[in-house]
Amino acid sequence: MSIIDSHVHLSNIESFRQTAENLSGVDYSAAGLKREFDQNGVILGVGMGLTEQSKGAFPDASSENPMGLDLESAVPDFLMECVGINPAQLVEGNAIPELDRIEHRLKAENVAGIKLYAGYYHHYVYDKVYGPIYELAKQYKLPVVIHTGDTYSMNGLLKYSHPLTVDELALQQRDVTFMLCHLGDPWVMDAAEVVAKNPNVYADLSGLVVGDRDKFDRFMNEQLFMDHFRRALIYADCYDKMLFGTDWPLAPIELYIEFVRRLVPERFHDAVFYQNALQVFPRVKKRLGVL
Repeated sequence: MSIIDSHVHLSNIESFRQTAENLSGVDYSAAGLKREFDQNGVILGVGMGLTEQSKGAFPDASSENPMGLDLESAVPDFLMECVGINPAQLVEGNAIPELDRIEHRLKAENVAGIKLYAGYYHHYVYDKVYGPIYELAKQYKLPVVIHTGDTYSMNGLLKYSHPLTVDELALQQRDVTFMLCHLGDPWVMDAAEVVAKNPNVYADLSGLVVGDRDKFDRFMNEQLFMDHFRRALIYADCYDKMLFGTDWPLAPIELYIEFVRRLVPERFHDAVFYQNALQVFPRVKKRLGVL
């Protein structure tokens, strides 16, 4: 089975380096990611653009737009990119040059979408600061990927990352496709309702477990933990709108594949691991030459 990993990172972020070293045990480099892709049948990944100007600064208000994949000198050819948006720079009097740089980057063939870090940056997703971003998404027919749920930083504010905020946005912007990251965990039932209700909203299943084999074995064998997600998936009953993603380097790809295979009924594996990504990311479909 071919797999598309719809949510990975390859940015010079200190917390990702520490997670790779101390929790997941992965080789946080382009070579390390490619090795895991090859070993597990992952044919393409979508990297979430993100930068920080000093160690541990993310969410960094000083990062210029667009934020990209800056761990290596160039984006490797086995990844496409969702360019990250820093709204702080869009409200500091720099909106026009920032938007010009964002639009220029969106024209690149290896750009698959736009990424908003709701919760990390303290703006609701329906805030007017994002209005020009949604116009660009419509113009270039690109999906907008939105962080939802818990933040991987104590500086985040959860009221901005609650999945219910996307319900209002999805109604306002029916011509834009949105993808909720992490199924809004821990508010997975709310995220499931937002996905089920709105035809232009999807979700990825990334980042639900962080750690190594010991951590995965413990949680995959904890019925209450697995049922937390299964209940939401069964309630939504839209496996055609759920996408596989790992949030690498937060977890090894092999373990995350095993985890999602246990969560999702086998008859929906091809949709979740591959087909749904082609619907959300038109440029991924084009890159892979799928008709």
